[in-house]
Order: sequence, then C-alpha cells, then structure tokens
Amino acid sequence: MQHPVSAQLRMTAANYADRIGFAQLTRQAFEGVDLHPLRDQLVARIAAGTALAGEGLDLSLITQLLGDKDQGLAIQSEVLAFHQLFRTPSVAPKPGLRVLALAADIDMGGNTPIDFLLEGSDIELLTLYVVKGVGLPKDLPEHDVAIVVASDSEECREALASIERVAPRWPRPLLNRPDRIGNLDRDKLHRLLAGVPGLDIPATIHATRAQLSELSRGQIACRDIAGELRFPMIARPRGSHAGVGLAKLDDAAAIAAYLAERDEQDFFVARFVDYSSADGLYRKYRLAMVDGKPYACHMAIADRWDIWYLNAYMAFSEEKRAEEAIFMRDFDRAFAARHGNALDEMSRRVGLDYFIVDCAENQSNELLVFEADNTAVVHNMDSPDVFPYKPPQMRKIFAAFSAMLSRHAGAGEGSAT
Repeated sequence: MQHPVSAQLRMTAANYADRIGFAQLTRQAFEGVDLHPLRDQLVARIAAGTALAGEGLDLSLITQLLGDKDQGLAIQSEVLAFHQLFRTPSVAPKPGLRVLALAADIDMGGNTPIDFLLEGSDIELLTLYVVKGVGLPKDLPEHDVAIVVASDSEECREALASIERVAPRWPRPLLNRPDRIGNLDRDKLHRLLAGVPGLDIPATIHATRAQLSELSRGQIACRDIAGELRFPMIARPRGSHAGVGLAKLDDAAAIAAYLAERDEQDFFVARFVDYSSADGLYRKYRLAMVDGKPYACHMAIADRWDIWYLNAYMAFSEEKRAEEAIFMRDFDRAFAARHGNALDEMSRRVGLDYFIVDCAENQSNELLVFEADNTAVVHNMDSPDVFPYKPPQMRKIFAAFSAMLSRHAGAGEGSAT
C-alpha cells in the first residue's frame, strides 16, 4: 500500500521470497542449457497450487528467455500483484552486506542486471519491485544500502516517481537516485553533455513522420528540423532499443524508402559521425562508470558503423581479440588517460553512481558518445578459452561495484547520498 508523503520510512525484517535470479538463468541460457524442463516443472507446481512467489518470478524470466516476452510479462505481473520482495542469496554463509535493489515491473532488460555485478560476492541481494498502483510499502526490508535499478524508459516513470517522493527520507544510503536516471534519456543526454571539452555527442532530435516526409519531398531542409542536422543522418523510431529500426540515411530518397518500410509516427534523428579509423574499420567501446571511475567492458571492431559486440564477430578473429586484450590491459594509461577530463565531467554531470557508456573516438580523437544507460548487461559469461583476458577484467568491475556499495553503506547509517 502506498503511504502518505509525510510518513516516516521504517525498516523491518524482510518478508522475501527466494528465487534463482537473472544471472543464473541467463547464464544457463547463454551456455545452451535447455530451460524447457525447468519451465515445465514450475508450470506443474503452479497448476498444483504449490509454487512459491520466487518460483513464479523465475518462470516469468525463463519464459522470456525462451522467446515469449508477452507471456513472461503476464506471469510476472500476476506474481507481483501479491508479492513484491525477492531475495537472490549470496554465496557466503553469512552475507557481509545487504543491498536493496528498487526495480520496476518491466521486461527482463528494463532493470539493471545487478545480479551479474554481485556474482561471487558476499552480498545478499533483495529486489523490491515498485508496482504501478501499489508503490512502496510503508515498512522497508532491512538493508545496508539501496540502489535504484529501474531504467529511464517510459514504462518505469511511475516507479521512479514513487521512489523520488520518499527519497529524501530514505533510511539508508540510496544510490542511482531516481531524479538523475532521467539524465540518460537520449534526447536529454546530449544537452547535458553539451560543451564538455574533448567530448562529441550528436544532438538527438525528435522528428515526426510528417516532418521527415516533408524533408524527403524537399519541402523543408534539414536545418528546419534542427540547426545541426544534415545528411547523412541516423534515424531510429522513438522508444526503440537494440538497434531496431536504426538506419543511416544519406539523402532525401533514403528517407522516403525508410518511411515506406516503417509505421511509426515519431523518430529520433542525429547527424552521422564517421568514426572509422585509418584502416577503415570502426571501433566501438563499452565502458562501465563505477563510483566516478571508468572501466573497460568490451571493444568491438567491425567494417560497419552500426556495431554491436555480436555482429563484430570477435570470437572468430584472433587479431581482433588481441587488440581488445591490449585495450583492456592498457585502458587506465591509454584510453582512460586520453579522455580522462571528458569522462570525469560526464560522470559529474550525469550524477549517477553506476552507468554504462557506449562510445568511440571520432576522427579528431575526441570521445564520441553514442548513448548511456544503467541497464546494459555487464557479465562474465564469455568463454575463458576464447577470451582469456576478460574474466580478470570483469572481476575488476565487479569488485569495484561491490566496493562502491560497501563504501556508501559505511558512510553513515541513516544518511542518503
């Protein structure tokens, strides 16, 4: 039940339900484990009326991992209607720290996958789902530090608003505060980072279908939509993720062809930046910003501008992996040193304790920022035989994340940071 704004937040013994959790189930799917038997077992327990709430939430995730997102979300909503608090136990017999993650009722990619960041640690994870129409409970579960893991998406706005209303009176340190998560919005981030020396971030501009249609017919010019817009440009449907609908449009005819294939009414457009290196290849980096410090997550190398790690086929190129290994090994004294001032200022302006940055270097050697979010998966699932340099780097990130939580938890009981 939602409590009045004036109510004092209290902490009580946690009434949680245990679950397998995101990291373990995703790892099994990644490694090719057949999740159908476990799904069928959980479905049978639900049919018999013997399933626990945590098993219901695991079934939701398994269903999504097996490709049925809508059914998985339907199961999740049913479970969260009667239970919102779940525990992912630590590997330690006695946890060294209790972390409360504040999540939204959204698909499996909509909250920070914090389970991965805590793998192998002595930290016990409690996840409290802030459900629409329910909000936060009057009594919070006992915890040492809390972190908001809901994303900046439209579906999370109500959950973030619920947390924000009581954030000033949170009884423990609260990280990734909800009012700052909105800084990661595509159309807000470029304004926030404008003018940072050594940093290039193209303006992300909202354009309607009607505007793009007029542009394709020559009835308006690029500058009529935004001063810095020009051909070639990048377009994507507003609200899309993972490259859905992403395209490079070289001229008016390309816009017409693009619109003919899409039904959406609202788009984001931005000027295209050619960030190819001297050898003609594109290099895209993912960084984790933890407590204000950058860490290398991966480096993708491809002959195409629209790179994701999977379509760069790094596993099939020993030469590419050798370069990525050097990138990680020398990161602090090379990449991070070159862009230290820009990264520091970006971290300061965004104001989050933890977030992810996808970036590159433009042809003027500036830090080219594509996007930032708090929900990208940072994991240690890649084969150590193929990527021997990755496990130590991932453990470094995980250790930094745990140290951040511990530092804030020890900063003073009853204070919010």
